[in-house]
Order: sequence, then structure tokens, then C-alpha cells
Amino acid sequence: MNADTPHTLTSRTVGELIAIALADDDPDGPIRWKAVGVLHGRGDLETFTEARRLCAGDHRAERVLGVDILGELGAPQRPFIDKTLSVLRYLAACEEDVRVLHAVLIAFGHLRDPRALPSVIELATHPDATVRYGAAYALSHVLGRPPDPAGLAALRRLARDPDDDVADWAALGLILP
Repeated sequence: MNADTPHTLTSRTVGELIAIALADDDPDGPIRWKAVGVLHGRGDLETFTEARRLCAGDHRAERVLGVDILGELGAPQRPFIDKTLSVLRYLAACEEDVRVLHAVLIAFGHLRDPRALPSVIELATHPDATVRYGAAYALSHVLGRPPDPAGLAALRRLARDPDDDVADWAALGLILP
């Protein structure tokens, strides 16, 4: 069976899709993201439960995959938004791995929920540029309406970041609605 086509993936179980995604060594690989996309579209309790389990995994690849699934699970309805935010906020506070933290911040940005703002502001001062980049992305999506002053201040600080990619993304976030 050709596992890299969306049509063949839709007939796979949640466990099979997770195995396919984990088998792709490239975290940005097309096979991985096709499997994740099918999981996003399911938006069911089984997928949420498995993604949450992955977020507690022993291996970084498992935690990143769990976060990547949760970030757009069931979009646009997002049936598990409250539980997802709890999992992601916990990871934002306790996780040490830079790649996982980056994934958490990207997920916060996809969720577009202002309740993530305190976690994003906290990570905006992280010593690693990869994490700050994720915070720059997330901040413009979780500022709320009207924009939260502390969030805007964090975005402005990131716009002056010594890392050009972080500064550029934060500056873009300041000018886009």
C-alpha cells in the first residue's frame, strides 16, 4: 500500500497514522504531515487521547508529534480546545526540549486562543532563538482583541531580537492585523 497518498491514509487507524508519522525521520517530511493532516481532520476523542498520550512520551519525536496533532485537531471547530490548552500550557511550563517548546508555540498560534498568552509571553524570553521564533509566531495570534498590552510589549521586544529570523517574524506580527 502506498502510504504517502492522502486517499490511502484515510483508511488507516489512528495508531497506524501515528506509526507512519513517527517513522518519517524528517519532522517536516511530507509523509509525516499527510498522516498528521488526516489525524487533524478526524477531530475525534480517540485521536485527542492518543495525541495527549504522545505529549507525555519518553522521546522528543513523540512529544512533538502529539503537539503537532493537537495544534489543529478538529479545526475549525476544535472540539477539545480546553483540554488541548491544558496539555500545551503544561508542556510550556515543564518541557526543556527546544524542539518540543517550538512545536508548542506553533500550536498555540494555530489555536489562536488568548488563554495561551501567559505561556507565550513567558517563553518569549527563552535563551534559544528557535523557541523565541515560535513565540514571535504565536504572539500575534493570541494577543486578543483589543491586543493585550503585555503581549504587545513582548512582541516589540522580539522585534529587536538579535536573531534576524525572530526579529523579522515579530515585526511582521506587529504590522499584520
